[in-house]
Amino acid sequence: MGSIQPQFSVEELKQIATNAGIIGAGGAGFPLAFKLRDDGVDTLIINGAECEPLIYSDFYLLKKYLDDIVRGAQIIMQATNIKSCFLSIKEHTARRLRLSQGQSLGEGIVVHELPNVYPVGDEIILIYETTGRVVQPGCLPFTAGVIVSSVETVYNVKRAAEGKPVTSKWVTIAGKVGRRLFVEAPVGMNVGELFAHYGIEVPEGCAVLDGGPAMGKLIDPSASFIRKTTKALLVLPEDIPAVISKTASVAHILKRASSVCCQCNMCSDLCTRALVGYPISPSRTVRAVAAFAVDNPQDYLSAQLCSGCGVCELMACCQGISPVTLMTEIKKTLSANRIRYAHTGEPAAVPPEREYRMVPSERFQSRIGVLPFDQIPEDVGELDSAPSRLVLHLSQHIGKPAEPVVQPGDRVKKGDMVAKAAEGAPSAAIHASWEGIVESVDPGPGGKIQIQCTGGVR
Repeated sequence: MGSIQPQFSVEELKQIATNAGIIGAGGAGFPLAFKLRDDGVDTLIINGAECEPLIYSDFYLLKKYLDDIVRGAQIIMQATNIKSCFLSIKEHTARRLRLSQGQSLGEGIVVHELPNVYPVGDEIILIYETTGRVVQPGCLPFTAGVIVSSVETVYNVKRAAEGKPVTSKWVTIAGKVGRRLFVEAPVGMNVGELFAHYGIEVPEGCAVLDGGPAMGKLIDPSASFIRKTTKALLVLPEDIPAVISKTASVAHILKRASSVCCQCNMCSDLCTRALVGYPISPSRTVRAVAAFAVDNPQDYLSAQLCSGCGVCELMACCQGISPVTLMTEIKKTLSANRIRYAHTGEPAAVPPEREYRMVPSERFQSRIGVLPFDQIPEDVGELDSAPSRLVLHLSQHIGKPAEPVVQPGDRVKKGDMVAKAAEGAPSAAIHASWEGIVESVDPGPGGKIQIQCTGGVR
């Protein structure tokens, strides 16, 4: 694949990414501009691991738009002076796409096959599996010389270079449904309306998740909207472990931790971050929280190293305790008090037992109750008719909310900027994903812009 024109400096690409509203397309939503740098980095990893079960969004994007994704990677590489790029995908994905280990996709861009384990898509695990480097605890990937971007994010870079902002999301709809779909949905569309458009019904006794079965969040389809981070919408039975784990209260988990924890330490033995040498021990943290112990602050501070993958709860614990829930609550409290983990010990070293403690993907699916629903969805392409309205949340990313630039009554077209990126902190612009009339503007944290759509069929 030849070089790409035009070429951008890193500062120009940062501005393009910010104005186009490019953020991490499947995780926490970190604005891409704040990852880009042209010093101290030598490797770009395109994260196509798609490690959560049932999700096939990256698979389809690679199948349909591989050339565009490669071009997006080349644009990033040119701007950041990176010479080496890996498309990191699981072995089974490589076979389905007829790609192979070490295959060249362009100058400096090669395929890297990942083991079929969970959660190999976690940035820290991905970097180790792809490069052999360990990002030190509490540090960001660039400190190991790496930039990680998802498949869809890199695809959006190519589009942004052509003047096309982020207005849609590629979403897998799967689970206990009559049709399993891969669809390009407008950002801000109501989930219930999207389901109704394709005749998808939520059976009685089922719940809906935005995201994967392990790390996704329970949502009410009628009150939820497609966000830039929505990668999957899963309809799953309420009585399987993946869903049950999301319904217990923190108070209930605390009671269980103080009464039934058998101190087997399995949650620590299988902790995926501990297995790359991180000083994190879920079992110690659970015991400290349950006993209200404060003699070792590290038991609490180390919770910030937790990726939230849920292995400790869904695979390790035999007593129905959720270490990951407690770790998440601790992280919230530490963050609210502006307390950050600072690693001052020895550099992390990967323990030799790691390869024997990784969790096979199929075993994980079986354990959490989703294996019967694992089927490749049908590709239905772009939504072909207007949603009734859009609800565009201003905080779809980590950092400051976007700042509205429209007023009620304004008429907007698809691609028009309706909120600009806030200055001085990570942020990203938001654009109308369909033509319509602005109904309301609610600025600030938790704010949103509502648009009454017009235009009918595209």
